[in-house]
Amino acid sequence: MQDGAFNPLVAPTPSYTYGLYSWGSNNNGQLGLGNTTSYSSPKQVGALTNWLVITGGYSGLAIKTDGTLWAWGANGNGQLGLGNTTSYSSPKQVGVLTNWASISQPGTGSGVTALAIKTDGTLWSWGYGNYGSLGFGNTTSYSSPKQIGSLTTWSYASTSGYCSFAVKTDGTLWSWGRNNVGTLGLGNQTNYSSPKQVGVLTNWLSVSAGGYSFLALKTDGTLWACGNNPYGQLGLSNANAYSSPKQIGALTNWSKYVISGDFSFGIKTDGTLWAWGYNSSGQLGLNNTTSYSSPKQVGSLTNWSTVSSNAASTIAIKTDGTLWAWGANSAGQLGLGNTTRYSSPKQVGALTNWAKISQGGNQTLALAY
Repeated sequence: MQDGAFNPLVAPTPSYTYGLYSWGSNNNGQLGLGNTTSYSSPKQVGALTNWLVITGGYSGLAIKTDGTLWAWGANGNGQLGLGNTTSYSSPKQVGVLTNWASISQPGTGSGVTALAIKTDGTLWSWGYGNYGSLGFGNTTSYSSPKQIGSLTTWSYASTSGYCSFAVKTDGTLWSWGRNNVGTLGLGNQTNYSSPKQVGVLTNWLSVSAGGYSFLALKTDGTLWACGNNPYGQLGLSNANAYSSPKQIGALTNWSKYVISGDFSFGIKTDGTLWAWGYNSSGQLGLNNTTSYSSPKQVGSLTNWSTVSSNAASTIAIKTDGTLWAWGANSAGQLGLGNTTRYSSPKQVGALTNWAKISQGGNQTLALAY
């Protein structure tokens, strides 16, 4: 699952060339290594160094520097976009287009939908269409990419599989899909199968969907939350569900963030890392298994760069290019060469060239330059 600070429309202009690495569970070939063997330390996917954007779950999706889209892993609902329901253990190109900019898929849960934006600002989706989460005005599933409407003003998108969210270039926030706990932020619990605007504000910057909740960042640096909240994953100091966005505290220095269903992380502009929500496996990195309903700082360091999480594990990169992991590790998804659980950050190897990460299910994808 990608963090909530990525600007897809600038993605196709890389500063570096990246190699693709993966590790963890691999029962569906989701590591892209041409087999179904699980690994507890990073393995390079092929020898190419032209990968640019990644998102991982029970399937893997990636964009290369030439704008082509690639997919692998589980495909029972056509979530790979290849026009079939066949699973693949190595990357396969999705169509022939070269203008893909960003991609999102669920990091937890069923992981059977995909949402993408092209460089022309159009919005696309495919996979399982139950609850209308694909945004086509129906509940039909599709095994190849389909455009949502005809607009060319989409700038950011995120899906949890059950519900989807997107931000337009005018700063408006939109949602659709399952809404049983007010997840869509529309002030009700009605499901919608096509995009509906969340309020009337025009200062939304990005959004991160997780399970039946979402976090969203405004241009003023404030962080907002909505939806299901039994473990305090919204960071609002309670366990109440909300059907419209609520501000997390009063700070205006949030920079990056991610919600993974039951827990969340945020990075501030000062480089500090904060965590809240469910913590049964130590996934908050606070050296305990206590859950928290408001943000707690992870250590005291000020050099965190990006963070990604799945059902009960977390991966993060520091500004020095080092990679760190903690939480559940039953499939070796932490990349530490073992299956030991950790409740505080542990460095993955000694390399200092890690650039991007995406964790989903019990596996991890990463790019290194």
